[in-house]
This record gives sequence, structure tokens and C-alpha cells, in this order.
Amino acid sequence: MISDWLANIYLWTKSLHVISIIAWMAGLFYLPRLYVHHTEQTEPGTEMDRVFQMMEHKLLRLIMNPAMIASWFFGLMLVFTPGIVDPGSLWFYTKAASVLAMTWFHMWLAMHRRDFIEGHFRLSGRSYRRMNELPTVLMIVIVFSVILRF
Repeated sequence: MISDWLANIYLWTKSLHVISIIAWMAGLFYLPRLYVHHTEQTEPGTEMDRVFQMMEHKLLRLIMNPAMIASWFFGLMLVFTPGIVDPGSLWFYTKAASVLAMTWFHMWLAMHRRDFIEGHFRLSGRSYRRMNELPTVLMIVIVFSVILRF
């Protein structure tokens, strides 16, 4: 039965979930910082602009997207592992809402990368600095939700 299989691989699933979260969070912290420097240090069409675009592309496509997908995959495996999640508990919904917000932030970053590709620096470095605080707040909520189970 699938629930027995999930229970048997629980520690593997949990480990892979934590690893993928670490990779995803690293990207969510770093990409907005790249945007700050991209906005403040370059002009569209310059060599430096192309270097930043290459770095942002590789970070998003090769690290962040696979890490986000893996985080969701292993997280859902944990949700369906018997005895791990009590759907009646508040912490589960707090974490779920925070993960959805983190996913929105990921998509927001991807949308703004398109702006750089088109040569439109729509937001200031200061705006990207402010947005860079969001994944930190969400991480705190998620960790407290899961560990403290509030």
C-alpha cells in the first residue's frame, strides 16, 4: 500500500525536502540581491547587463526552479505520509499559506527577470531590497509553524 511505502521512506523524504528547501531559499535570497546590483550598476544593453542576465537566468532556471519543484514534491509526499500532518491543526495551514506566498514571490522574481531581458528596469534597487525581506519573514513563519506546531 502507498501509505506504508511513504511511511517506510519518511526519513529519506524529509531529508530530500530539507535539502531542496535550502537550495530554493538560497536562490530566493540571492536573486533579489542580483536585481539590486543589476538595477544600480548597469545600463540596458551593456556587457555587464548581459552578465547579470546570464547569472540571473542560470540561478532561476538551473537552481531555483528545480529546487522549488522538488520542495513541493517532497513536501506533498510528507503531507500524504500517515501520521505526519494533522489536517485539523493550525500550523499546517499557516505553513501552507506561507509556502504559497513563497511560490508567488518566486514567480514575481521570474516576472521581473523578463523586465531586465526587455531592457526595462522598472523597480529601483531599494524596491528589490525591500522585497528581499519577504522570504526571510516567510521562512520564520514556516519554521516556527513546523517546529512549534502553533
